[in-house]
Amino acid sequence: MALPRDIIVFSTADWSEANWTNNQRMTQNLSEQGFRVLYLESLGLRQPTASKRDLSRIGRRLLKSLRGLRSVAPNVWVFSPLVMPLHNQPWVQWLNQVIVVTTVKLLSLWLNFRQPIVWAYNPTVVRFQAQLKPAFLVYHCVDDLTTVPGISADVINAAEPALVQAADVVFVTSLNLRKKLGAIAPKKVHYFPNVADYDHFAQARLPGDLPADLAAIPQPRIGFIGAIKTHKLDFDLIQTIAQRHPTWHWVMIGEVELPTKTLEQLIAPNLHFLGYRPYDRLPDYLRGFDVTVLPCLLNDYTRSMFPMKFFEYLAAGKPLVGTRLPALADYESLYWPTESVDSFEQALSAAFAVDATHAQPGITAAQSHTWQSRCQQMIELMQLAWKRKRSAAP
Repeated sequence: MALPRDIIVFSTADWSEANWTNNQRMTQNLSEQGFRVLYLESLGLRQPTASKRDLSRIGRRLLKSLRGLRSVAPNVWVFSPLVMPLHNQPWVQWLNQVIVVTTVKLLSLWLNFRQPIVWAYNPTVVRFQAQLKPAFLVYHCVDDLTTVPGISADVINAAEPALVQAADVVFVTSLNLRKKLGAIAPKKVHYFPNVADYDHFAQARLPGDLPADLAAIPQPRIGFIGAIKTHKLDFDLIQTIAQRHPTWHWVMIGEVELPTKTLEQLIAPNLHFLGYRPYDRLPDYLRGFDVTVLPCLLNDYTRSMFPMKFFEYLAAGKPLVGTRLPALADYESLYWPTESVDSFEQALSAAFAVDATHAQPGITAAQSHTWQSRCQQMIELMQLAWKRKRSAAP
């Protein structure tokens, strides 16, 4: 009655995205635990626009689809299905269903997948999961997708409850998501906050040279690493504190997805947008930060968001100041939670003044919140649910 060893992941993120998410991290760790994984790239939940960025993404998707099935790591294969991102149209739903089901069945035959597990990040998978006849169904909910700009809340609201009901096990990354989905099927829903690649980010605590572009920025440095988007970050807060303290330098690392008007308003000598930096270089940048920050907006999206950077910052041994997010309620002793511009400013002043001993509780917490331990905990719960399912089968 061992758990099947083949998994089909329906992701909401392309494998090659600069900022890896739960989608890629869990796939990587599942493969390291001995599973064979077929990773299907995003089915395009967000409605595309005529912007240069979206047209470029469509072009890249076409090229990747033409490349076919590709091996990206031991026991991991990636495929980019060609589907139409108009999920509120019945005829598009039907066409996409035919495309995806046919594609997955052919790829499963090619890879000799037997009794595969379906691991879904995308709730619309419920429309065709029955046709795939998975041996076991996992729903891993890492965001409240109804609150993401460009994604139809009606589409998610129509699909998600049905997927929760159909799933054998449901994993969520925040307390709000547990409350929301637990109301549908409380015995299936398990709460696992986001974790970190501890060994990687702990390198920031080792002596080493700073990248030249960071070394050129005066101290104190306030550091942020991640997606720079208007629905996630509080740019009024950032701008206000930057204006109040021109000698405090904000270093923002990550792909910038901001309207031109917003970016123009943020031009200041002490605001530095360095852009994307490779994952293997991030510890070098963290080494040079005096304080790390999560200057998040408090909105419907962030109320259900557990920032992936939380334990990464702590693993690096850096003081952390952030917005008081509901998902971080259990960890408020590990950072400075704030609720206003003034309290954020005061917390930064306090964080600049602490010594290295202050970091130890955060480091210890990060050591127990790793991808490896999280993956193993999930597999153990899946194994229990699999045994119950097999025992109940006629």
